[in-house]
This record gives sequence, structure tokens and C-alpha cells, in this order.
Amino acid sequence: MLEEMYVKGTQVNYFFVCKTKLWLFSHSITMEDSSDAVKLGKLLHMQVFDRYEKELKIGPIAIDIIKKGSTVEIREVKKSDKLEKAHIYQTMYYVYYLKKFGVKARAILSYPKLKKTVEIEVGKKEEKEIKRILYEILEICKGNVPKPEYKSFCRKCAYYELCFS
Repeated sequence: MLEEMYVKGTQVNYFFVCKTKLWLFSHSITMEDSSDAVKLGKLLHMQVFDRYEKELKIGPIAIDIIKKGSTVEIREVKKSDKLEKAHIYQTMYYVYYLKKFGVKARAILSYPKLKKTVEIEVGKKEEKEIKRILYEILEICKGNVPKPEYKSFCRKCAYYELCFS
């Protein structure tokens, strides 16, 4: 499926966080530039892992950190593990995406403030799940904007005012 190669890692993340946010972001309604949380996250990953290359962009994906070697190591840096499932799938998508181009990669999810790392494995089962998620993302984006569902973290979201005012 060629369409799945145009999905951004952020969209995979938002699929787990909020379908409304996913739809808005996918339709170029971006609020992240005004978000202090997003700015803090970018600053954190720039300070913590200075010996690696930063934010490698390949097509629609932007990997936080990459370390070259016989197997490429990609690393996503997050400030909190509250949305860990979304982080894991976003990172798995990067491994899946690179594999489409014949690049063997391993992935690590880092939470520097928590001194926590999570190694991400992407086997056949995970690839099948990612394909299903990518299909659902494309279906959500083709439809109408999903109605916002209030969650405990909504007040900290850059899209809060757009959804609930």
C-alpha cells in the first residue's frame, strides 16, 4: 500500500492519543508551534543526546536521533511515559518504514528525565499491527473530523482551545 508511505510518525502517535488531533494535524491544522510542551521536548532531545545526529528526515518521517553502524539505531526521546503506547507505536513505525527501504534498524525509546529506556522490537506480529493502524489512520483522515473526547491530558494539549471552546 503506497499511501502508508506518506503517513508521518506524529500521525501514528496521535492515533493512540486522540483521533480529533490526528484528523486536524493530518489536514494541516497544526498547533504544535505554539505549544510550550512541544518546545520543551525538542530542547530536551537536543541537550541529552548531543553525540548523535539529530532529527533525520526521510520522506514524511522525522527520527529524533540516529546512530549509524552495522545496524542503524534510532532513538525517540520523550519527556514523559504517560503516553508510552503511542510512543512505542510511533517508534515501531519508524523501524517498519526504514525496513521498506531495506534498512535494518533497531529502536530505543528514551525518557531522560525518568532515566528510563525501552527497547523496541518489530517482528511479523508488530508489522501486521502497524499495517492495520496505518489503514485506520488513512480512513480517519478521509472522513469527517471526529468529535473530541475529553481526556485527562486535554488541558495540556495544543489543540485544547480548538476542541473545547
